[in-house]
Amino acid sequence: MDAVVQRVADVRTVKAYGAVTTVARQLDLDPRTVQKWVTKATAPQAQEPNRETNRGADGPVPWEFYLHPGLLHCKFCRQPVDRVETADAAPTYVCGNDCWPRPLDALVIATHVGRAILRHAPRIVRSHAGTPTPPHLAAIHAHRILTRVTVGTTARDMTLTWRTAPLTDPDRWETEGAQQVAVARDLIINDPLRARQLLQKSLTGIDAATAPPHPVHTEAATLLAALHLRLGDLDAATAWAGYAHHSAEHLYGATDPRGLHALHLFAAAHRRAGHHQRAYHLYRQLGEHCAHSDGPYGQRTLAVHATTALVLHNLGHCHAAHNLLADTITTHRREHPGHPATTRMTHHLTRIRQDCATHSHHHEDGQR
Repeated sequence: MDAVVQRVADVRTVKAYGAVTTVARQLDLDPRTVQKWVTKATAPQAQEPNRETNRGADGPVPWEFYLHPGLLHCKFCRQPVDRVETADAAPTYVCGNDCWPRPLDALVIATHVGRAILRHAPRIVRSHAGTPTPPHLAAIHAHRILTRVTVGTTARDMTLTWRTAPLTDPDRWETEGAQQVAVARDLIINDPLRARQLLQKSLTGIDAATAPPHPVHTEAATLLAALHLRLGDLDAATAWAGYAHHSAEHLYGATDPRGLHALHLFAAAHRRAGHHQRAYHLYRQLGEHCAHSDGPYGQRTLAVHATTALVLHNLGHCHAAHNLLADTITTHRREHPGHPATTRMTHHLTRIRQDCATHSHHHEDGQR
């Protein structure tokens, strides 16, 4: 909550109106919720002077403890770590794959990173004359000068991967990028070429193959990939969909709606480009995630199974495609009676049968 409120304050230094809406869109939050947090944070509150967990004017607020999302990774599984904050304990990081025996103190991590920045790249940190910058505040700028921070079971077991050149004025840069993405989102239907131009501008300098996960870039890449797919630029669609999938999975998790959407887009781009083997594996992965989030008989899960059958047919495995699609139709008709998707699946099954008949395919023991 504190991080969201701070971001709203940062946006308000650039634009007088619409800061709450802009931040809500960036973080995929309800604007009303963000407004409540901002109102609560700016309202006068009584201080609790002797409470250990109280963070007053002289102590750091929670967002000051944490590194930029997606920057800190586990040394062992190489995956981004998770933030943990509770009312009665200090903010910590944990490895989602249980590689660490205990959580790591976020302030200790930030202090180690901040000291390295102050020692090797002090110019990127804003400071006031005569007032040294605390290391944990210097770490707020870590994503400007670092591409990755890897840590083992202790904060001292840390590796920093430095950028060749620091990002310039990241607050304004990120805010402008988010504004361009917001405008492009509104233009996609009626003015796709202008939307594409804005999205490409928001991703200037970002390499889809190597860029680290970033919320604004993830949304821009997702929209741009869908737009390229719509306009028929399949190579660009595949590249940006790949980044969107990788970034969304790291930032939000594989079964988060944003992660699922990006994976579906990535699979569709490969399928449209004729990369049927790659598309098959991506649709299988998508089906597993949908089964985990929606259940094995969820409408979305069954829709993915049906598309997987069509990809199998594209690969020449028409008997396997026929069986999978027929089973999916039976399940879909039972679990979702009257749903129009059943009719579409049935049309696809008829087309597969006609294709087999046209090419005189013979199936023995399930083989083509």
